[in-house]
Parts: sequence; C-alpha cells; structure tokens
Amino acid sequence: MFSKLYKNIILSNPKSVFLLLIITLISFGYFTKEFKLDASSDTLLIEGDPDLQYLREVTERYGAKDFLVLTYTPKEPLTNNSSINNLLSLKFKLQSLDWVHSVITVLDVPLLSNSDKPLKDRLNNFVTLKDENVDKDRGFQEILNSPVFRNFVISEDGKTTGIIVNLKKDKILNELKNKKEIENYKEKLKKNNHKNIIEIREIIKNYNQSANIFLGGIPMIADDMMTFIKNDIVVFGVGVLLFIIATLWFVFRKVVWIIVPISSCFFSVIIMTGLLGLLNWKVTVISSNFIALMLILTMAMNIHMSTRFLQLRKKFPNSNTFEILKRTTGKMFLPILYTVLTTICAFLSLVFSEIKPIIDFGWMMTLGLITSFLITFTLLPTLLSFVSGRNVELKDQKESRVTSFLGDVAINKKKIIFITTIVIILLSFYGISKLEVENSFINYFNKKTEIYKGMKLIDDKLGGTTPLDVIVKFGNDQKSNDSEEDDFEDWGDDEDQNVEKYWFTRDKIDKIDKVHDYLDSLPAVGKVLSFASIIEVATQLNNNKPLGTLEMGVLYTKIPDTIKKEIIDPYISIKDNEARISLRVRDSLPDLRRNDLIKQINFDLQNKLNLKKEEFKLAGVLILFNNLLQSLFKSQILTLGFVMIGIFAMFLILFRNLKISFLGVVPNFIAAFFILGIIGILGIPLDMMTITIAAITIGIAVDNSIHYIYRFKEEYTELKDYKKTIKLCHSTVGVAILNTSITIVFGFSILVFSNFIPTIYFGVFTGIAMLLAMISVLTLLPSLILVTKPFENK
Repeated sequence: MFSKLYKNIILSNPKSVFLLLIITLISFGYFTKEFKLDASSDTLLIEGDPDLQYLREVTERYGAKDFLVLTYTPKEPLTNNSSINNLLSLKFKLQSLDWVHSVITVLDVPLLSNSDKPLKDRLNNFVTLKDENVDKDRGFQEILNSPVFRNFVISEDGKTTGIIVNLKKDKILNELKNKKEIENYKEKLKKNNHKNIIEIREIIKNYNQSANIFLGGIPMIADDMMTFIKNDIVVFGVGVLLFIIATLWFVFRKVVWIIVPISSCFFSVIIMTGLLGLLNWKVTVISSNFIALMLILTMAMNIHMSTRFLQLRKKFPNSNTFEILKRTTGKMFLPILYTVLTTICAFLSLVFSEIKPIIDFGWMMTLGLITSFLITFTLLPTLLSFVSGRNVELKDQKESRVTSFLGDVAINKKKIIFITTIVIILLSFYGISKLEVENSFINYFNKKTEIYKGMKLIDDKLGGTTPLDVIVKFGNDQKSNDSEEDDFEDWGDDEDQNVEKYWFTRDKIDKIDKVHDYLDSLPAVGKVLSFASIIEVATQLNNNKPLGTLEMGVLYTKIPDTIKKEIIDPYISIKDNEARISLRVRDSLPDLRRNDLIKQINFDLQNKLNLKKEEFKLAGVLILFNNLLQSLFKSQILTLGFVMIGIFAMFLILFRNLKISFLGVVPNFIAAFFILGIIGILGIPLDMMTITIAAITIGIAVDNSIHYIYRFKEEYTELKDYKKTIKLCHSTVGVAILNTSITIVFGFSILVFSNFIPTIYFGVFTGIAMLLAMISVLTLLPSLILVTKPFENK
C-alpha cells in the first residue's frame, strides 16, 4: 500500500515534489536567522541538581559578583616603579569602562603594618602601594606574608599578580517574568559581553610589551566558547562538505553524482537549522558538530541509494529511469528506514544522561535523521528523474580490491578472525575496567588557547581554579559570656550598643579555625580563605597576641565598611549564624581525584573534626562538576543498555530470526566496546563527549550490518550458496559499505580541528570505531554467517 502511494505521489510527480521541497527549503531557511548558540555555564550542569540551587543561595548570601580576572606578570620586578606605574595605568583604563564596577589589584590591598600608628588610625586611614610616601618594599613583603592575600592577589614568588575586574550587576534580568523577554534579554547580554571582552583585550594589547597578561573568568570563557562553537560549526561543516565532494568524485567520477547527493545534504542541513531556530533550540559545544554529523549520515544514505540505483541500471539496461527508481526505492526503503531507526535509537539513548546539552544533542540528531531520511527519499529520486539515463551511467568499474580481500579473509581465515575477536573482547574488558570519569575543566581546552594559559597560571601561581565552599553552621548557641577586657580602649567602645560583636564566641572561632587548618593541609587544595585568615592578620597586628572573643567583636564593629565588605562579610553571616570557608582546588594536578577528595572532606569533618552532619555543607563549582562527572558512568550504562536492547529488538522485527539478529549486532557491539577499551587502556577519562561514543558507534555502525544482511538474504534466495553470496555481496553492497564508512571515518576526523578537547576525542575515537565496525562487518559477520548458516531452509 505504502509503496503504491509513494510511487503515485513522489515518483510520478517529480516537478510538483521538487516545487514543494523548494518551498519547504525557503520556509525553514527563513527561520535560520533564529538559529542561536549557547556557551553559558548552565550548559555543563545536570538538570535539577539541588547542589546548584544551594550554590545560588550561598552566592546571594555572601555577595559574590561576576568578574573577570587578569594574570599580570611584568617583565621587570613588581616592586619597580615602572611596573607599578604600568599596573596603575592598566587599572585606571579598566576602571574607566562603563560596564566595570571596580578593579582590585595588589595596589589596592590595605597595608596595615606599614606604619607604627595606632591600629584604629591604620584601619580608618589605611594606605596602599599606590599611595605616595609608602615603603614599597615593606608593603610588598606585608602582602607576600599576608594570610589573606598571599597566593590570592600575588604569587608566592612575587612575580605574578592577579587583577580582579568586578562587573556591574545587571538588575533588569531578574525583574523580567516573560520567558521570551528573558531569552531575548539574555541574547542581548551575550552580545554585550562579546563587545566587552573585545574592549578589554584591546586595552591589554597596549601592555603586552611590558608584561605577560592573560584574561580569565567565566564571562571570558563563555565568550570564547561561543567563538569556538561558531568556528567548529564552520570548520566541521566546510571540512566535511569538501571531503564528501572529494569522496563522491573518487567513487563516481561524474558531476551529477556529486550534485545530487550534495543537494540532499544542503536541503537537510538548511531545513534542520531552520527547525532549530523555530523551536528555539540552542547549539552548545556538545552539539556543535551536528551539521557535520548530518552531512555524514545524509551522505551515507545517498551513497547506498546511488550505488544501488547504478547496480540496478546495469542489471536492467532496458528499463527507463522511472522503473529503476521504483526498483531502487522499493529495495532500499526498508534497510535505510531501519538504519535510520537504529541510529535514532542511539541518539535517543542520550536522553538518559541527565545533562541538558547531551539530551538536546540526542533530540537534535533524532530530528536531523528524520529530516535526512525524508529528503533522501524525495529529493534524490526527484533530481534523478530530471537527468537522462546516459548522464547517470558510469563506465564499468573494476572490482574493489579492499572488499574482495576482506571477502577472501572472511571465507578462508575464519580461525584467525575468531581468535582475533576473542583477543579484542578480552582487551575490551580489561580496558573498560580501567575507565574513569576523572577529568579537569582546564584540560578541555587546547594548550594554545588563552583559556588554558590563563587557568593554568592561576592554578599554579594564584591558588587554584576550581572553587569549593565549606559552610559551617552553628545552630542556636548562646551569646558568649566572655569577660575579657577590651584592649582597644582608645576605640571608645563603652557607648557602642551594636549587638553584632556578641556573635563572636570562642566555640565558633575555634570551629572555623579547625576546619580552615584541616582544608589547608590537603595537597590538592590551593588557597583557603575564611574568617580565620582575618583573625590571623589581626593577631599579627596585635603584636602576635591572640585576640579575645570580645576583641574580635569590637574589631568587627569598628572596621570601616569598605574593608568589611571586601574581606569579612564574604566569610561570615551573622544573620544566618554560619561561616563560609572558601577554597580553590588545583584543577590541573594529574593525580587529582575530585570525588575521592569530596568524600574525604565529608568523612574527615565528621570523624576527625567531630562535626555533626548537619553542622556543615559543601557547595561550589567543584561539587557541580563532580556531580556531572559521576553521572556519566550511570549514563554510560543506561545509554548502552537502551541502545543494545532497542537495536536487537529492531533486528528481530526486520529479519524475524533470532540467530540472524544476534549475528547482526555482535560485530558492532564488539567494535563499540573495543573503542571503550582503547580509551581505558590509554588512560583517557570519560567526559561529556566520549561518553556518547559507544552508543553512537553502535547506532551508526549497525547500519552496515542491516545493509549487508538484507542484501545477503536477497541474493542467497537466488544463489543458494553461502560463499558465492559472500563474494557477490562484497562486490556490491560491500563497496557501498566501504565508501560510506570511509566517508564517515574521515568526516569524523575533521573534528580534530576543534579547540575543545572532548570534541577532538569524540571525532578521533568515533572514526576509529567506525573503521573497526566496517572491518568487522565485512569479515566477522560473513564468517559467522558461514559457520552458523542462518538462512538454511529459508
């Protein structure tokens, strides 16, 4: 029934179909202007992660701001007047930007030990390195020895300093309620951020002769990621397209066989891009290769269709183009339909990942494959119907040496194939046992990129990159009855009625101090900041005499607000009766195990420091990133399980034979597991991209099995001889499998030009997996067919 409708509607009305396709192309092409990219940090998080909500609460409570950070390493010593003047000049230029709230440098650090005046005077009228008549050497030594600022704004060797550029807070976004308004405003903010990054880089250029400067921070990373995504889309798309053209010319040697398949690719990509714009689905760094994948998979369908068309043209020389198209589409509809469904099954499995960009990638490719399938079975036959038979015919081509060789191996070297397969399976199990998800965000980027250079320098010199907060909660304790006398008699505390000073009890201070010291002792931890750091500074100022709790309270009430907001309020919340201990983890340490570190901190706080479970909570980017990494193992099991069950079920429906279905999936499962084994043996950690390789490999590679078995079944009914059928299949469908596999392998290899390391791994290992799957389908599969004889008595 369907074939009759297809013949009467599609094949019989090529002009009408072509006109409809052109209208569809123009309609969806209009919405390509709505096609958007997204490189925000939210795209690298698990949907609905409760730790994300808690981090937002902590951020709001302790007044964190969006900021950019510059690492500044002058070519002359920092203490030189020229270095100080250049740094001061850079600060003022950055401060003059209308989107900058404040700029904090080593020159803004309060110097409280730089004179012998009373402490009250030093706090109320503090000096900095940029002030005149300040002992610069003594000032630098104070900062280098400061528990607060060492490894924070200046490196231990005193050669590198950090510049914090705090951005003005946007108040409009939080006031918007309408979803569309929010989306549009976010797009405006992205454009503004891009202009801001360009602006700050132009300023930095003027100082590159006197210092090595690297720009960092989340706004900069987000903007550079946008640039990477745009670059990847263009490079992948153009690179794959050029390679496909070269492949088509090598295979067919006729312009018409380049124009027709490329037209299918063009229509599919434009329609899909417009559909993404219409649905407001944004492309992230994970899905930036969707155009390249669509080109590859559309081309694979077209090569199979074109090859079969030419084989039928040769077999039935007296039939007209309409009859050949009818035969071609009739014979290829089911195998291509099932190859599309199995590949869709692979991409749909990604929805189990819980990671939004991976889920979106799965849905994008599902829609993309449906689009490619529809275009292949409408545009390709339509265009071929416009071309005369003479123009599509090819000269007699020699038999493929590669497929012929693989066919001989399958028939004559079965023992070698089976032994090799067993070795591969054993290696796969060994390698998979070595798989791990430990990864670092810094290693996601090419070492030549500014993101990597800046993060690496901050990691090595300025106390680490990945933030982690330990929130210590105190419960409902009583005010301290500390009867210590106030040693700061000249501060006039007698008339002060501020009750905040009574919050500072010995129990709280000891608890903060104990947790701080423990965290500071961990090898993976860089800079640790807390109220304990402030107390240590105050102790130094108090002639190294420890402060009593009442003294701490008085100190808190007397410190000027300008200092309090910067160095105290980010670490204690009197209102919420808790303290924040902020630390940064050295993300680039090769032996860092994030999950183990988090578990160790949780365990030690309870068992070594005797804190109750409800007395502390961990928050921060490290927690969110670790949650993402840990979810990958679960995702791998679920996606592989879904794909394997789904594809095996499709084989059963297609071939209605348990034995054939099993034979069809085995070569591809082995290839996918072997590539995971290789990844494990090489010690490459799983990440957001490599986690998808096995499922996608099975989904795409199994297409070869479907085409091969479907064709084998068809030819065997006539030949009734397994060896002859293998040789015939290797010279027909085997050639199409070889050509499509080469296209896919080299298509994926284009991804090595990405600046995003996971994308490179995805391209390289998926390409290798596809090559292994192709060899396996043309050797192991026919060998298994010879041994099991599944078509006997059919």
